[in-house]
Parts: sequence; structure tokens; C-alpha cells
Amino acid sequence: MPRYHTTVHSSLSAEAAFLYMADFSNAAVWDPGITSAERVGTGPVTLGSRFILQATFGKSTMPLEYVLAAYEPHQRLLLCAETEKVKSIDEIIISPTTTGCDATYRAELITLGSFRWATPIVALLFKKIGDKARDGLRRELNP
Repeated sequence: MPRYHTTVHSSLSAEAAFLYMADFSNAAVWDPGITSAERVGTGPVTLGSRFILQATFGKSTMPLEYVLAAYEPHQRLLLCAETEKVKSIDEIIISPTTTGCDATYRAELITLGSFRWATPIVALLFKKIGDKARDGLRRELNP
């Protein structure tokens, strides 16, 4: 199954980086694989908050509705989305450092049903997409 793991150092405080990452609609800014992202609802982002992202995989675009399944303030986020083709699990861990924080991002994409045949292709694309997202995240977390 396709997986991606990276750690990006940020000059932001752990609190500021966490709040930025918790608003997953920001993914459209730092992840070039996301063509649009919006938050569903209003109020503070917290456990259960939902986000709709349009993700690009090769030549296809797929809507993914993420739910914030774990919310540990200033430390950890877990976002999950599932369609008939894929299940996406994204975990973000924020660790304070003496010069800001480290943001560790782990993503797992599970292909489902008749789409399982595409797993090897998706795995190749996932690494390329992940590397570009890492570069964007590094840029956005170091203003």
C-alpha cells in the first residue's frame, strides 16, 4: 500500500504550526496535488471537523472528504477520508524544538475494490506527490 513519511522543520511555534495544519483546507496552499480545499462548517477546528479536498492523481481528480479523527492540541492530528476507490489516512505530529518545531507527516493510501489493480501505479505517483507537498509544507511553515 502506498505510504509517505517526512519531517519538516518549522520556525513557527508548535502551537502556530499545529493550528495551521489543523485547518486542512490549507492543504490547497502547500500541496500541489490538491486543486481545491474547503472546510465544511464554521467555528473552531476540532475533533470531527470536516474538509473537502479535490485531489489529483495523474490525470484524474477525486473529491476526498476528510474528517479530523484525532485532535491532540499542539501535538497530533489524524485525518481520514474514504471513497469507493481509496481510503486515505494522514497523521501529523508536531514536536517542539529550540528553534520552533518539527512537523512529521505520515500519509497512507489504501486502494479499494476494483481500484486495487492500480496500487503499484498509485504508489509511484504518491511518492512524487508527497515530495512536492513536503516542499510546499517546508515553504509555508517557514514564513
